[in-house]
Amino acid sequence: MADRGELLLMDAEIGLPAQIARPWTRVRLNAAAPATVAVQQRRLVWVPDHEEMARRYPSTALALPYRFAVASAPIESRDHVWGCWSLLWPQSRPRELTPHELEVITLSSKKLAGLLEQAAESGHPVRPAGRPRVIPPVRRREPDPGTASAASDYVDRLREGCVTLDLEGRITFVNPMAAELLGGDVTELLGKLLWEVTAWLQEPLFEDRCRAAVVSQEVTSCVAHRPDGRRLEFQLFPDPTGISLRLTLAPPDEAAPPHPPVFGARDLSREDVFYNFVPFAAALTRALKVQEIIDLFADHIMPVVKVQAMAVVIAEGGKLKIVGSCGYDREVLDRFDGVPLALPTPAERVMRTGEPAFFSSPDELRQLYPYAAQHDRMSSWAFLPIGGSDGTAGACVLAFDEPRSFTGEDRAGLTTLTELISQALDRALLYDAKERLAHGLQETLLPRRLPEIPRLAAAARYLPATHGVDIGGDFYDLIRLDDTAMAVIGDVQGHNITAAALMGQVRTAVRTHAAAGVGPGEALTYTNRLLIETETELFTSCLLVHVDLRLRTLRAASAGHPPPLLRPPNAPGEVIDVPVGPPLGVDEGACYPTLVVPFPPGALLALYTDGLVETPRGDLDQAIGALAGLLTGAAGRPPQELADILLNHAPHTAQRADDIALLVLEHLV
Repeated sequence: MADRGELLLMDAEIGLPAQIARPWTRVRLNAAAPATVAVQQRRLVWVPDHEEMARRYPSTALALPYRFAVASAPIESRDHVWGCWSLLWPQSRPRELTPHELEVITLSSKKLAGLLEQAAESGHPVRPAGRPRVIPPVRRREPDPGTASAASDYVDRLREGCVTLDLEGRITFVNPMAAELLGGDVTELLGKLLWEVTAWLQEPLFEDRCRAAVVSQEVTSCVAHRPDGRRLEFQLFPDPTGISLRLTLAPPDEAAPPHPPVFGARDLSREDVFYNFVPFAAALTRALKVQEIIDLFADHIMPVVKVQAMAVVIAEGGKLKIVGSCGYDREVLDRFDGVPLALPTPAERVMRTGEPAFFSSPDELRQLYPYAAQHDRMSSWAFLPIGGSDGTAGACVLAFDEPRSFTGEDRAGLTTLTELISQALDRALLYDAKERLAHGLQETLLPRRLPEIPRLAAAARYLPATHGVDIGGDFYDLIRLDDTAMAVIGDVQGHNITAAALMGQVRTAVRTHAAAGVGPGEALTYTNRLLIETETELFTSCLLVHVDLRLRTLRAASAGHPPPLLRPPNAPGEVIDVPVGPPLGVDEGACYPTLVVPFPPGALLALYTDGLVETPRGDLDQAIGALAGLLTGAAGRPPQELADILLNHAPHTAQRADDIALLVLEHLV
């Protein structure tokens, strides 16, 4: 262990290629992997197969998509954990460790801990080297010269190609027949990586099969196509020192055997991982909404694993709710969206039990869930749980247009993929829930509709910021006061729920003071004192304009807010230079002067927040002047149309770092 117990550094390894071991040379202790859990929980962690690895440690399963079992044990003495060590077996071994194996692991862990403790107490603690030590495998025996010569003669007489590779895939022996089949000679091939000796072997999948044989220690095979079109079959026989290969050339008229349409973790070549899964995983960290994650899955993963449709389902209000989908017809989605949880469905079962469910054919689905089979026209399905911070957050449905048998490898691969996106989906579901809450809060805090005031036409718009929770502190209001009105526009610092709550307080305070008959400057003064008393850390800009249609005047006061715009009848738009006091909540003794300007029939007033005019590195005065120019160019347009024009021509409204509020008033003739 290193970095104050937060990092595991690999000190030594035996039996693994460097390319496989390299990603595990530095592992953060908070990562989900057998070794880290063994250290964190101070217990032996046993993973018997890849399917179990995919379920418990999906990131590890994706990085090592091979068939193997692993035991990770902590190295601890008294109150100190020194690190851990891991042992790998072929997956074909028994699923449980034997008592003898457990005893050996326990005794070895204690012995390792004792040695490390003794070294530390002697003043010579063992520290990780710059790079892991690669311990050479112990060979069973060294043959005498006569035996070696006889073995070489035996291999040379075979009508098959024979090749041996070290753990990295370099050729250490090749007989003449193999050299001929590979299109080279013996001396040229020795020492080279097998997949680099000829162009038709330079396929990532072939290299990955060799890696899989070394890690899984299981006999396997693969096929390559020579330039003459004939198939060359490779049989791989691994052991801890390397791989022995037998090369057989298929007869010219022998057709290639069909490959069943299955997907497993071992079918993911390094090319798949690099070109699809790595960009997918990187993009997941930026995705905020469920549909964004589904779109990423559709773009990067569905073509690889041959999924035709996908849906994410949650439970809400005692019913199934589809929160995102891809590939399904709207008609099918409508059939399942809103189905009561009391009706048995695969998605309900998965969310209730937390266990995946696989159906290889419509008949198989129909036997248990006739409603689902009746309305879903796909041919096979995987229903997979979406893990959340407090249990199962939902279910992910993957559908295929052909019947397929879900082998253990298929289930492990699909489970790994779903586990990979579970954290992102859980985060997105939480984000969507907050967004729904934000929308509800926003609708409560902003006016549902503007009051009808004789001889005054009004239009209002609000756009939230495109980043963060979809709610902000910008607000507007129009308050009817007998034959006059008070127009309000304001901006609480930030665009989150806290800002929105403060916005509600400000709006309520302004309404109260306006109803009491005080002017704009006094209303701002009283509201400022209220915010000072609440000791809020946020400040608020606000602009109040009292509209007197009988006197045809505007009285305006500003607390650190952008100036209003006025377009007199038959005249260009202009900026009203209202005296600006400090924002609300900053200075207890602040005062807010009031400016009176004419507001004759035909005049138009626009109040807005800074999100409409501010841009990074932009000139604010120029932006406000340009907005006044839009008022001039849109002469004769009613307030509703003008509000849309102002929003559409404003900068960066597609990607907004700030929310926008806008209020447009026209004194009707």
